[in-house]
Amino acid sequence: MKPETAEFLRKAREFLPKAREMLAHWPDEAGRAAYFAGFHAAQAFIFEYRGSSAKTHSGVQTEFARLVKSDSRIDAELRAFLGRAYNLKSAADYETGPGAVVTPARAGAAVETAARFVDRISNLLSASDAKPSGDTDARS
Repeated sequence: MKPETAEFLRKAREFLPKAREMLAHWPDEAGRAAYFAGFHAAQAFIFEYRGSSAKTHSGVQTEFARLVKSDSRIDAELRAFLGRAYNLKSAADYETGPGAVVTPARAGAAVETAARFVDRISNLLSASDAKPSGDTDARS
């Protein structure tokens, strides 16, 4: 694993306990932290195969989706996680009114999925055959 990849994973793991701690009182912040855990894990995945990582939210989401679109080792819920969790971050950061509320249930689900997402990416990157399946352009 490349040192930069490991740093992205370390950053991803930092957000998980923060997200869990915020659930009870600040579900919007917990949802945002869950998103950032996934965002940094996705950056790790991208960096490991591309040697660089997109810097924008949409760039990371797009490149990650492209890399894992036919990778059977990552289930559909995890492939969709970044986009769904970004919606929580967006609601917390930019939206107003009744539709902007991030419920504890939605935030809790995001935190649990983020933990699964980070674990899955970590395990894949630690595996000896970590190349994305179905991606013939991936670099090791």
